[in-house]
Amino acid sequence: MPTDERLSDDQLQRIANDLRDNWHTGREVDFEEAIAFHESLPASKQFATVLESADQPLLQPRAGVPCLEEQIDLLRYLQDEGGADLLPTTIDSYTRDNEYEKAEEGLAASRGSDENELNGFPAVNHGVEDCRRLIRALDAPVEVRHGTPDARLLAMVTLAGGFQSFEGGPISYNIPYTKRHDLATTIEHWQFVDRLCGAYTERGVTINREPFGPLTGTLVPPSIAIAVMLVEGELAATQGVRSLTLGYGQVGNLVQDVAALRALRKLGNEYLRDEVTVTTVFHEWMGGFPPDEARANGVISLGGATAAVAQPDKVITKSAQEFQGVPTKEANAAGLRTTRQLIDMMIEQDIDLGGIDEEQALIERETRALMDAIYEAGDGDVAQGVINAFDSGALDVPFAPSDAAKGAVLPARDDDGRVRIFEFADLALPDEIKEIHAARLGERAETEGRDQSFRMVADDVDAISDGKLIGRPTGDNRPAGGASDAD
Repeated sequence: MPTDERLSDDQLQRIANDLRDNWHTGREVDFEEAIAFHESLPASKQFATVLESADQPLLQPRAGVPCLEEQIDLLRYLQDEGGADLLPTTIDSYTRDNEYEKAEEGLAASRGSDENELNGFPAVNHGVEDCRRLIRALDAPVEVRHGTPDARLLAMVTLAGGFQSFEGGPISYNIPYTKRHDLATTIEHWQFVDRLCGAYTERGVTINREPFGPLTGTLVPPSIAIAVMLVEGELAATQGVRSLTLGYGQVGNLVQDVAALRALRKLGNEYLRDEVTVTTVFHEWMGGFPPDEARANGVISLGGATAAVAQPDKVITKSAQEFQGVPTKEANAAGLRTTRQLIDMMIEQDIDLGGIDEEQALIERETRALMDAIYEAGDGDVAQGVINAFDSGALDVPFAPSDAAKGAVLPARDDDGRVRIFEFADLALPDEIKEIHAARLGERAETEGRDQSFRMVADDVDAISDGKLIGRPTGDNRPAGGASDAD
């Protein structure tokens, strides 16, 4: 079982040497040459510098296509027409599964076709020099966004290629993404990634790391998401990472989302060592979107309004075409502009929302309880503790496909639309907190004239895509004895 100890330089080099033969572009990686390339980049392309010095939320979309020139054109469009402050390169699914031969076939097919045969940019296949061409061609800093449980070779190639931010982590890119990877193995893999980032940082090239906050993206209770962010942050900091962007995915209730983002920043600064610079990123709604683009723009606008009030350091934007899959570049740019409009209109207003302090205090109490359980499960070692906590169910993520998590916790919205926990299973929260959640869900059940049940959970999962926040029963779905729509 891995422990939360820093890899030695010899361990880092040995693993890197082994990885070079996984795909031929791995042999292009030269650390000293990479340092020199990073040092040649202007401050405007240094991700941590730009992010940490901003005085208002920066905007970043998601975007990735297979071929280099098309990826450059796409990112230039989002930069110039969408006003993106930070740029992404989203990696394809084959690379996420380390299937580089299949990625190579898809890349070759895409080069000879008007259709994209991959759903992202196969950076390992492109290699170091193509990555550098991408970085040189753009004005803004670029981040690697992916979903890879074993991202070691991807990190080697992209960091050598000039990327200065790398998303993901051993929990957030395992539990929500995959069924077959055990947590101990992904922690070991990501210790290498983080130690590599730390090695660059120690040479004066600060690599920003961003754990993936939304997790499964479906009604994740804020305290669970924040606990995972803190664990991944601690693991990364041990390996020498000094720029950490902790993530959180919108749940849709304005008060709860603002409270969660404030709790995330506060707890991040409290739990992570002093030499780490903590920033936060807010992901606009990650669940199902309405098929109607006008309604989808309403969802995006709520995200922009939330960001204006909470003021995270970065916002990951969405488009009005989320329902249909990958958006056009025009729709992607429009999502950026919609979010920017809301932020620019609202950020200087003195908006006082009732209930934020109370909700933030509850989130912090829950998160501290989960962190205490993790430390206890590992006798103070966060790596061992998080493995044991997931194994016992003391920590869990709703709707997770991974065998490394119980997936027994179930969320539902209360009568105000805040995400509460309907089924706690073995989640390590004290009884007084469980009673608060049960009481809030009881208020909703009374309003709707039905018992608390799994039906509430299922209704809430689809609610926003159906054009509302809370999955209340209507028409034929309303239980006997419930109020009619006319009441």
